Amino acid sequence: MWARAARFLRRVALLVPLALTALALLLLPRPQPFSAPRLPSPPPPKEDLRQNLITENEINLNQDVDDGSQKQWFMSGGEHRPWKHDPHAKLFPEDAPDNDRIVEQLMYALPNEEDIPLKKILLANGLGTWGVTGGRTEFKRNKCPVDRCTLTADTREAETADAILFKDHHTPFNVKRPHSQIWILYYLECPYHTASLRPTSLDVFNWTATYRRDSDIVAPYERWVYYDPLVTERELDRNYAANKTKKVAWFVSNCHARNSRLQYARQLAKFIPVDIYGACGSHHCPRADPNCLEMLDKEYKFYLAFENSNCRDYVTEKFFVNGLQHDVLPIVMGARPSEYAAVAPHNSYLHVEEFAGPEELANYLRRLDEDDNMYNSYFKWKGTGEFINTYFFCRVCAMVHANARRQRNAHYTDVQAWWREGACTRTDWRPRDPP
Repeated sequence: MWARAARFLRRVALLVPLALTALALLLLPRPQPFSAPRLPSPPPPKEDLRQNLITENEINLNQDVDDGSQKQWFMSGGEHRPWKHDPHAKLFPEDAPDNDRIVEQLMYALPNEEDIPLKKILLANGLGTWGVTGGRTEFKRNKCPVDRCTLTADTREAETADAILFKDHHTPFNVKRPHSQIWILYYLECPYHTASLRPTSLDVFNWTATYRRDSDIVAPYERWVYYDPLVTERELDRNYAANKTKKVAWFVSNCHARNSRLQYARQLAKFIPVDIYGACGSHHCPRADPNCLEMLDKEYKFYLAFENSNCRDYVTEKFFVNGLQHDVLPIVMGARPSEYAAVAPHNSYLHVEEFAGPEELANYLRRLDEDDNMYNSYFKWKGTGEFINTYFFCRVCAMVHANARRQRNAHYTDVQAWWREGACTRTDWRPRDPP
């Protein structure tokens, strides 16, 4: 028995150190598990970074160009139409003296809840002169926001018409004129090419409709509108100078213009090649030939968009169609530099009065000819807007209604003085030193 007890005690003595060792190991702090160091995430590809850096202006431009609901109804594919009547809309010259108000007139609407009477507009020169039909067709066909008007050429309705529109001259009607009737004088050409009115016709007109920006109804040759007024240029996807080997072109038939434009062009030709097409030059291309203007796109870098007269706001299709609507840089002469700036896309042309004379202009043209980047900077406006239809009769209808609602009373005491005095110059517009 004592022997068995002795063996048990020896086993216990052997196990105690082992148990203490195990207990010590359990009480030691546990080491942290091993893990590989965490590397930073790789940067996104450059393409993704570029996509995330689209500016607010680019977003607005994309929306306006691609989404027709964002574009106003008079623009290509536009769907946005006026839905609310604004009694304080800037429609008349006194509302916005420095603005042609065309967009405001196109976006004017009458109250929906009212029963709006028809306004009758008499065309004193006949319907054919304007290329329209009688009745409400013109307003319905063009989906005018204000379409409560009717056109007539029946002079027997002169006494009951709300407005009478006279084109280029005044033919009196032997009827009593209502006090509220509006007489509108329309001129297409500049003062040098419009006939003078009789003395008895000088103070009978309420409104004018001309290309001048201070007319009641501005009727320009073309009207440029940006998709987003804050975005006046965009990056180009082509080189407008590529493969063009010729310098300056000009299509002209009137060799005796009052502003001496032919003499200027001939002086310019002493310093840089100028190809003059038509009766005033040695180059020929029939006007009916579409290839004439295509030459501007493919062969020439510059085009002389010279008007036949230097008159206030007088900017015609020579600039808008022959120049801006082709891939060529227009050089302009006609209206003041500030007046071109008011109607043209930003940085889209050169004005002769920006240079001391033909030689200085030619030197700058040679610089542009040698530097594609400089030359292309004058084409960044392309794609930022469009030339719109100004819907003349839509605006006449809207204005006649607005005039009645405001009870506006306006008339010219001497419309010829307004039209002619100080409106044109036979030289340029730069101030002259007193003799």
